[in-house]
Amino acid sequence: MNADEQRRLRVGVVGVGHLGKEHARIYSRLPGCSLVGVVDADAKAAEAVARKCGCRVFPSAETLAEEVEAASVVVPTVAHHAVAARLLARGRDVFVEKPIAETTAQAEAMIALAREQGALLQVGHIERFNPVLSYLERDLREPKFIEAHRLSPYPGRGTDVSVVLDLMIHDLDVILSLVRAPLVSFDAVGVSVLSASEDIANARLKFADGCVANITTSRISPEKLRKIRVFAADRYISLDYQNQEGKVYWKEGVAIRQEKVPVARDEPLKLELAAFLESVRHRSTPKVSGEQGKRALDVAAAIVRQIRGEAA
Repeated sequence: MNADEQRRLRVGVVGVGHLGKEHARIYSRLPGCSLVGVVDADAKAAEAVARKCGCRVFPSAETLAEEVEAASVVVPTVAHHAVAARLLARGRDVFVEKPIAETTAQAEAMIALAREQGALLQVGHIERFNPVLSYLERDLREPKFIEAHRLSPYPGRGTDVSVVLDLMIHDLDVILSLVRAPLVSFDAVGVSVLSASEDIANARLKFADGCVANITTSRISPEKLRKIRVFAADRYISLDYQNQEGKVYWKEGVAIRQEKVPVARDEPLKLELAAFLESVRHRSTPKVSGEQGKRALDVAAAIVRQIRGEAA
């Protein structure tokens, strides 16, 4: 192990609510990493996480930036740009949860600032680190039709944004990474039921190579479901993100054969944050860069505008 690999990266977390506290937990346990501190508007929540993870509480993102090399931004979407900018402006590498920002203009500004400061920017599209997806990334050739379903019970949080930005954006990011052709058109519908914004949405995407993707998302379902089905020229693949399992089907003669997709199960968030730290350590482009995060946001925002009948 060389000196660079032995050095412990100093990291922090801004926002230790439902998901942010998990960032802190993982950082406190990852090898080669030292969790220096956390920041949160709720002082009691910050203190509780700091005690549990053995780190300090900082009064602001700016003060935290003076003590760390990298940080996770896990605050509400409306604050992503403001908080990330404070860290990026000081040259700190930033992991920001999805969506990258509230608007595409904010996303552009974050990307430009990171580039200007020589800082890394990774976006938290966690399904890209789900072990079950590695099969598609490795073996998929020319997808023809993709169907994704993402359903969850009403969360009571995150409803300040449309379900498209809250949940569907996961599937948009995955599909945009799998289809090697430009998106040429889409049709979308959605309705609000319990929130001021859309709680249920469906989008049908068409790509230049003829691939079609159909995405259904709901946050008022009695069950949790996170599945993707991909139909290619010679096989059909069904994956379950939640249970980290899947099957592949193919034709052999007149018979349909099937086998389980090999999956080395692990915690996606741990893999995601470990990958971020590897990018920080080796100054390599993150697997889900700011540009890729913005691409998913661009499409998600356009879908929301179409649903609401707003001009582009």
